[in-house]
Amino acid sequence: MASPLRSLVEDDERYLKSFQLFLERSSEHQCMQDFIQGILPGELASVGDGKAELNVFGVGSGSGDIDLEMFSQLRRKHPSITVDNQVIEPSSQQIHNYKVLLSKTPDLDYIKFTWNKNTAAEFEQHWKENKMSKKADFIHMIQMLYYVKDPDATVRFFQSLLDKNGKLLIILVSGRSGWGKLWQKYRSQLCNTEISQCVTTRDIKSGLESQGVAYRSYALPSHLDISECFVEGSEKGELLLDFLTEVLDFSRTAPAELKAGVLEMLRQPDCSVETDGKVIFNNSLEALVLDPLP
Repeated sequence: MASPLRSLVEDDERYLKSFQLFLERSSEHQCMQDFIQGILPGELASVGDGKAELNVFGVGSGSGDIDLEMFSQLRRKHPSITVDNQVIEPSSQQIHNYKVLLSKTPDLDYIKFTWNKNTAAEFEQHWKENKMSKKADFIHMIQMLYYVKDPDATVRFFQSLLDKNGKLLIILVSGRSGWGKLWQKYRSQLCNTEISQCVTTRDIKSGLESQGVAYRSYALPSHLDISECFVEGSEKGELLLDFLTEVLDFSRTAPAELKAGVLEMLRQPDCSVETDGKVIFNNSLEALVLDPLP
């Protein structure tokens, strides 16, 4: 049965507000930085195979912060290259934020930016209709597979675009995270059936394994302070609950029984630990790296 609750992604302004609060309350950015600085360089070492220009696709690049950190590592591994970067992002506000960030960041002359205000599905449709043949050396899909209808098909399409020695990087919440546990119990009530909102790396790995597609997996431990969710009437708590459930105005619109069940679940040891009077949610992520299809 389709969820009667409205999806948070229907309200771009509130989504961005809740996402910004999530970033402030979580260690997500730090765990991604640790991965980008510590592990990703090894994966990028063979990318391009000596080419002078690398083609990069950022699928759901958001405001560009993570993109620029990855470009920094790519540049260190391949100091003489230029980059043709396709930014694929449906939010006008996020594209604007990305461009503002570029205006404040020096030494990016080696990157050419092409802006595609598209969802992944729109980009794929455009690509196929125009019979595009360009190949990519590096494609990243960070925290975006929640917003596509068929994650397995989306992964297959972008993996098919990889050039020799290319790499596809996927980062999502881990199936072992608090999100995985929450969605396992409340998927039918919380998740938008038009997109794959409640997908975790467990689902993606299962799909890859069923197709015989190899991947490399890296754990990215992360946590999120959700203490404000349990303060009645807290505006920030309500924003965090929206983000955790992906439901617009969850506190006000969810049935009382569902709201009580979700709040109780969030405090369970499967989802969170309580320390020093704070409720700390398991926000662990996982990175998957795929090579080109044979």
